Amino acid sequence: MLHYNPNKLRNITYRFLLAGMFFLSVCSCRFNPDIQHEGAEYLQGVWIQDSIPMQDALLQYTLHELKFTCDSIYATLHTTSKVKNIADSCYNNGLWTEYAKGVYVVRGDSLLVDGLYTRANWRQKISGCYRIGQYLPRFKIVRYTTDSLVLENRYDQRPILLRKTADITCVPKKRWE
Repeated sequence: MLHYNPNKLRNITYRFLLAGMFFLSVCSCRFNPDIQHEGAEYLQGVWIQDSIPMQDALLQYTLHELKFTCDSIYATLHTTSKVKNIADSCYNNGLWTEYAKGVYVVRGDSLLVDGLYTRANWRQKISGCYRIGQYLPRFKIVRYTTDSLVLENRYDQRPILLRKTADITCVPKKRWE
């Protein structure tokens, strides 16, 4: 005659659950590679936005400078503001520059960036004037040639017309260098 032992059944269930969790965690985890990826070949280089349509009529606008090297992006954002909507000590007569760096991926016609706002030396910025924290722009790649690139910001649909000023050849290196 079999005896039902709830403690034994609970122990077996618990062991199967632990073994399953261990198996899933071992099989699903992997370390991120410490080598850069090559990124999109046609983006490699330095791209500058000279102006935006009707910029003189705008109260505030930002011109972009983007440097793509392998799968990394370095953004320099030149902002002009006719209205004082930030602290007087940061306003700087309505002209200021912000910096951000991160990694990017191209998926279809989308350019997705995952980065952080930095200081001018590309070190993470955790306080101070202007924006801090994550830099997460989402762009639509409208069109590109060897010397021009048109992006559209997914959040405000304004075109960003960029011209290439320098070529960069991707040489992947360790991220920690």
